[in-house]
Amino acid sequence: MERSIKHQYFFAHSPEKVWQYLTNSDLMELWLMKNNFKPIVGTDFQFRTGPIPSLDFDGIFYCTVLEVEPFKKLSYSWASGPGNEKITLNSVVVWKLEPTADGTQVFLEHNGFAKDENLDFFNGLNHGWTEKLEKIANLINA
Repeated sequence: MERSIKHQYFFAHSPEKVWQYLTNSDLMELWLMKNNFKPIVGTDFQFRTGPIPSLDFDGIFYCTVLEVEPFKKLSYSWASGPGNEKITLNSVVVWKLEPTADGTQVFLEHNGFAKDENLDFFNGLNHGWTEKLEKIANLINA
């Protein structure tokens, strides 16, 4: 069964300001993970954190930028596994930004959790993305 994470969050800031936190590697490290992200379609990059043996996870998310529409949409693949180039999770993260009269509505969708072996990742990321959105809010409002 395909599982999808979907979150919506409002920022009282312009899409341009929010976009910086989604595409600037240094800012992304403050709320997400260490990375070598560049907002250029086709660019391979990694997010790095500590390994989680119970999830059979080596601590590296292997990603490729799929779509960049400045201030509107960003998507990238999001794959991980136990290491040694073995991938057990192939998923896609999509960010959409919609300007409003008093800020920006952000829509996050993370798809690709069809395998039962990815259920723990799904549950962790579903909760984790909420925390990450709140971290962006705290940083952007500081």
